[in-house]
Amino acid sequence: MKEQKTKNKDFLSGPEILKEMNISWSEKMFKETKDQYNKVSRIIPEIEWPFFAPYIKAINILKKDMNAVILAHNYQTPEIFHCISDIRGDSLQLAKEAGNVDADIILQCGVHFMAETSKLLNMDKTVLIPSMDAGCSLAESITGADVRKIKEENPNIPVVTYVNTSAEVKAESDVCCTSSNALDIVNSLESDEVIFLPDEYLALNVAKETKKKIIMWKGRCEVHEEFTPEEIIEFRENEPGVKVIAHPECSPEVVAQSDFSGSTSAMINWVKDNQPNKVLMVTECSMSDNISVENPNVDFVRPCNLCPHMKTINLENILESLWNKKIEVKVNPEVAIKAKQAIVKMIEL
Repeated sequence: MKEQKTKNKDFLSGPEILKEMNISWSEKMFKETKDQYNKVSRIIPEIEWPFFAPYIKAINILKKDMNAVILAHNYQTPEIFHCISDIRGDSLQLAKEAGNVDADIILQCGVHFMAETSKLLNMDKTVLIPSMDAGCSLAESITGADVRKIKEENPNIPVVTYVNTSAEVKAESDVCCTSSNALDIVNSLESDEVIFLPDEYLALNVAKETKKKIIMWKGRCEVHEEFTPEEIIEFRENEPGVKVIAHPECSPEVVAQSDFSGSTSAMINWVKDNQPNKVLMVTECSMSDNISVENPNVDFVRPCNLCPHMKTINLENILESLWNKKIEVKVNPEVAIKAKQAIVKMIEL
């Protein structure tokens, strides 16, 4: 790898890296990657595999040589999620695993706040994200200054912050949460009132199940806010017997029309445990694609909504990120200390 590090002085594109590594499509490569293709064959047509396979092979070689580990969120596309990632899961799972990573480099296939969380738990490691366009509407809906103002208006009330936020916002918080533990985190606090930021719909859904008064912010996930109860009713009419499961970032009205509502991991477990004939997953598109790989007997009914931020990450810019060691995620050390405390408290609760 000494030669490769020298070449990092100049940025190389994906095709240039493949040429440098002498990797190209061949029938031999198809045999070498057949096990990986079998995992995603229900989703990716065989005619498209010659494009994916060289990148998959190059990434898997490079991450081993560089002592790198790849974390992938459930909203990543199947070729990323199933063929190159080492650790897969929702925000809570990735946060927990990030703190136990034994590698020099962490490459985050997720949005920027997830990469920041990995950095907060690994300040001594290099954390990379393939695209700076991998943002989040929730994270961008609130700033540290906003939180400070809310705290001034509501003194002595604990702040619970959804992990879908920047490190700056986490640093102003008492504890973080994810959709899988939000209710438990809120109920664990001694105060009768809780400031819950920034997801309005998640806050409303939590408020329905707790006796505590929830002070909320009007942030929303641009993927989940698009679903409507009328849409769910229409799909039930068109798909008799379909089971509907919704993420709690959806509106309370959508959740009320569902058979089950839970976090990303809870939705996955529900499908695995119940094995419905047909299921409509009211969440991001790639979630259904990735779960269908492990549940071949379940018919996954669309619609779904794409996360435009997650989809800025692809095999080509993952390879570019590894080879060129770009884009490195950094967090102000002073901010990191406080932000990490909120994350660790969440993990420990």
